Amino acid sequence: QVQLVESGGGLVQPGGSLRLSCAASGSDFSLYTMAWFRRAPGKQRELVAFVARGGKTNYIDPVKGRFTISRDNAKNTVYLQMNSLKTEDTGVYYCNAAWATLNYWGQGTQVTVSS
Repeated sequence: QVQLVESGGGLVQPGGSLRLSCAASGSDFSLYTMAWFRRAPGKQRELVAFVARGGKTNYIDPVKGRFTISRDNAKNTVYLQMNSLKTEDTGVYYCNAAWATLNYWGQGTQVTVSS
């Protein structure tokens, strides 16, 4: 069993930055592919970025060059550094841990980009 707790969301102006953190409890964190999803108002939840257990990362096109996902296996934590934020980045951001048939979600953290 893995529990995920996100933090770092908030209100930021367009062009600003936020750093999201997701702390995982439980063992074998290093085995999980860790990902960030988001749900914008009125839209379905979508994958934003993931980091595999070997360190490979991938991003959706709208955030490439602006967002960076990273993990610290010693701290059981995954991060999402978000720069040059746009109003369309507004939404609830969820942390996800996946390994084989196991799949866990955090409760989400709100990110609002507005002037």
